[in-house]
Amino acid sequence: MAAGAAEAAVVAVEEVGSAGQFEELLRLKAKSLLVVHFWAPWAPQCAQMNEVMAELAKELPQVSFVKLEAEGVPEVSEKYEISSVPTFLFFKNSQKIDRLDGAHAPELTKKVQRHASSGSFPPSANEHLKEDLNLRLKKLTHAAPCMLFMKGTPQEPRCGFSKQMVEILHKHNIQFSSFDIFSDEEVRQGLKAYSNWPTYPQLYVSGELIGGLDIIKELEASEELDTICPKAPKLEERLKVLTNKASVMLFMKGNKQEAKCGFSKQILEILNSTGVEYETFDILEDEEVRQGLKAYSNWPTYPQLYVKGELVGGLDIVKELKENGELLPILRGEN
Repeated sequence: MAAGAAEAAVVAVEEVGSAGQFEELLRLKAKSLLVVHFWAPWAPQCAQMNEVMAELAKELPQVSFVKLEAEGVPEVSEKYEISSVPTFLFFKNSQKIDRLDGAHAPELTKKVQRHASSGSFPPSANEHLKEDLNLRLKKLTHAAPCMLFMKGTPQEPRCGFSKQMVEILHKHNIQFSSFDIFSDEEVRQGLKAYSNWPTYPQLYVSGELIGGLDIIKELEASEELDTICPKAPKLEERLKVLTNKASVMLFMKGNKQEAKCGFSKQILEILNSTGVEYETFDILEDEEVRQGLKAYSNWPTYPQLYVKGELVGGLDIVKELKENGELLPILRGEN
């Protein structure tokens, strides 16, 4: 009986192996909720989340669950801007309606249940969800001293108002973090009610709403903006400090405990085999560093390894140095 249950769970999560198969599945499952797990076989956190999906599939037979190997079907991963695993996308009527990045089982369960029910929760559950959302919004608005909720990212704004807001903040050298409201429909709708402000972008300082673009323009004109928002250290100075934070510094997708791309995983294995102490920086957590370090080091990809603030190179160079027996002396600062 246990074996049969395990088999049913496996069957309940379909595997997609090509872009054509994925498009066909979107069409076939248009009437129901489709949850897609972009995963990688080398990532243990993905295996755990596959088990969570199998359990959800048993509890919610009306929902379709699919896993897609992110690096195996790159055209689909690129289309939906999948840069780390695990990532979950939610589809209804062949349209993406929500997204979840990372191995967060409670959050995945909550999102699946909410989208599957389409608002048919009993009132007590709705109140509970509202409380959870408000707590999440409070954390997000306090995530950095200056938080911008916008359409897109500072590098790729997806509306004119968001673009203008980013330009003003950059012009005044204001240090800010951002949240792309297109990446999370729950936040997009919830923040409007939470802050009683119906449009985007929205700028928060110390968790308090300052306002939208018109108010920021007024503050700029009255020269009050510089007194309200925290100033950023120059990016180049910040990168210099970060690359020198430890004798051996690895800039990667993920961290020592949890690599989020195959290249980062391989370089971790090589470094761990040397026994040399090193620190890591997760470039997925900081878009400014992710983009800025490419120009600073004149190196376009990740991971990047630094010794005493100097770039050694990426995975291919590290592999080559290991094969030649040169890696250990470099890591120890002997070269």
